[in-house]
Amino acid sequence: MTAGKRGVRVGGQDGRSPWPGTLAVGAALVLGAWMVQHGGSLRLPPAPTSDQAFDGSAAQAELVPPRARALPTRIRIPAIQVDAPVSGLGLDRAGRLEAPSDTDGNLAGWYRDGITPGQRGTAILAGHVDTLDGPAVFYRLGSLRKGDQLEVAGADRGSAFFAVDAVEVYPKKDFPDRKVYGPAPGSQLRLITCGGGFTKQNGYDGNVVVYAHLVRSLPGS
Repeated sequence: MTAGKRGVRVGGQDGRSPWPGTLAVGAALVLGAWMVQHGGSLRLPPAPTSDQAFDGSAAQAELVPPRARALPTRIRIPAIQVDAPVSGLGLDRAGRLEAPSDTDGNLAGWYRDGITPGQRGTAILAGHVDTLDGPAVFYRLGSLRKGDQLEVAGADRGSAFFAVDAVEVYPKKDFPDRKVYGPAPGSQLRLITCGGGFTKQNGYDGNVVVYAHLVRSLPGS
């Protein structure tokens, strides 16, 4: 995910979501980026392995009470050394989700017209895989494994904790909108960045998506 490229298209031409309370995306993140070159070959960010795809176990996840609405301020993912602030993202004139600023590689973005992480439904966080300066906040997102936990802190000084259910990569031209952004039981979170193959002409050809569900929360003050 790199600034200066297109973001996420939401809904139809008028930008409205066909699913109330969720983010419907037609083209996912359409982006290209800096890559590290070694001996003339490109080193891609970590990609999820096949054993991190959905296998049915996510459906057995225990549902816990949703957290009260609280604007997200920080995301922490210990397994991949992420500790980053979160900013709100709106839509551009084309109905695409704005990309987080590329002046700070350690920054995630939350779709501010959607639910907050921990509320009932599906919350969305996006982040750059890299910027012109190098690897960014979600560079290692594809290396997460089922069961890894992450925390989203809120402006109320509380936190929502999520467990990873699956990590999958999808081609941009065949992005499963309903699967990623559609209604889900309990409190769900999706983390999204660029991934898949890469060419200098077209950038990344896919998106990495992390699926996670709420496992506990700490109330705010």
